[in-house]
Amino acid sequence: MSSPPQSVVLFVFVIGLLFGSFLNVCISRLPAHRSIVKPRSHCSACGHSIRWFDNLPVVSWVMLHARCRDCDAPISWQYPAVELAVGLWFWIAVDSLYLAVERTHDLGYTASAITAPLIIHALTFSILGFLLIGLMVMDWQTQRLPDAFTLTGIGIGFALICVQAFFLAPGEGDIVLNTTHQLRLSSPGSFASHGNVFLTGTEALIMGRIAAIAGAAGILLAVRWGYKALRKRDGMGLGDVKLLAMIAAFLGFGEALLALFAGTLAASFYGIVLIARRRASSASSLPLGSFLAAGGLFAALFGPRIIVWYIGLLQ
Repeated sequence: MSSPPQSVVLFVFVIGLLFGSFLNVCISRLPAHRSIVKPRSHCSACGHSIRWFDNLPVVSWVMLHARCRDCDAPISWQYPAVELAVGLWFWIAVDSLYLAVERTHDLGYTASAITAPLIIHALTFSILGFLLIGLMVMDWQTQRLPDAFTLTGIGIGFALICVQAFFLAPGEGDIVLNTTHQLRLSSPGSFASHGNVFLTGTEALIMGRIAAIAGAAGILLAVRWGYKALRKRDGMGLGDVKLLAMIAAFLGFGEALLALFAGTLAASFYGIVLIARRRASSASSLPLGSFLAAGGLFAALFGPRIIVWYIGLLQ
């Protein structure tokens, strides 16, 4: 099994570090509704602008011993952690791309038939990871999930699905209803026809993804409304609803449900631990969005295999 050339891996990893550095800016400013463009990056303690050579991802944090050059204020470990997380996620994306290309070659597909769809898949995987890592940290720190990430993410995820649908081969993904009783299709002014009722692959993919977004959002909206009706107070923000809809826009309904299951399971376990240690009560609020984002990362990595395994159990 071949792996990407080390030069490609290094290049993609460095690009990921740079995107991680930009993500840190978004994390620190978007929840407070501040511009991510102006002013320049600066120390939050003394206000001095950060020099370009002190703004290198990970390297500068290590060289400065996690301290500001001007005022010696500590620099949070969050900055290199986010940069490394995005760099590793991009690394996984390019590694998965090479693995998928090898598998499709083994099946006899030509390069021209597989390159574009697989690149779109790798791009989708990378963008989703960038958004989820940022939302996970933002919600943990501020319990806010900015629309600039969630709503924009829904749009990007759906746009990528539309691009993916453009590259479907003729007949690929078609849904055909083969029934023993043929349905009679007719419309005013047209002749009656007999035959199968089907959706083309393009229609099925796009309409299915719209249904996935609406279904994922609908589940959490129902939970939110039900909780409010029973407890007479809000128990979940709309940001969580938008986040799950974003995951569905990128991955589909099945993976979104897996993300919801994994996220709520992890949040429940975390809450039980806090209650056992008397650091929280049953009425305490938890950053559910952080756990949903972590569940989305889990679903992006392992979702297809887990869903195939689960379907196999039901057959």
